[in-house]
Amino acid sequence: MLAVAGLVIAAPVLTWWLVGDRSTVPAGADPDYAFQPLDVGPGLTRAAGIGSAVVAVVALLTLVRATRRNRLDPHWWGVVVPLLTAGVLVGSGWRLMTAGVIGANIGAGLTVLLGGPVVAALLIWATCYATCLSRRGRRAGQGRA
Repeated sequence: MLAVAGLVIAAPVLTWWLVGDRSTVPAGADPDYAFQPLDVGPGLTRAAGIGSAVVAVVALLTLVRATRRNRLDPHWWGVVVPLLTAGVLVGSGWRLMTAGVIGANIGAGLTVLLGGPVVAALLIWATCYATCLSRRGRRAGQGRA
């Protein structure tokens, strides 16, 4: 469903925008970076944030409405929520890993060590659960014919 794709894509961008720059030193102080942040101007940052917020709200309302009208099996939220959680972790993790600091960026290391496996587990869960739901749906459809 298009709404799921929009929500899953908008989540990390919206989180990235809401978290904002986590640098602890000004850019003029020649900070150290674990990863160089994208060179995006404030206008484009604002447009991406507002655009992703609009997409996320519209997609979420569409999915809730589809669930209430029985067009979306509520079990599929077991796929959507882990994907959203992974997106939020990726968006906030990217801000931590691109923060300008003096010396070592401890947040970047923790993001990779702790966040990486959590995101991987969420993606694996969503994939396996979606596969199970799809197979269950095909079997149920065969019985009606």
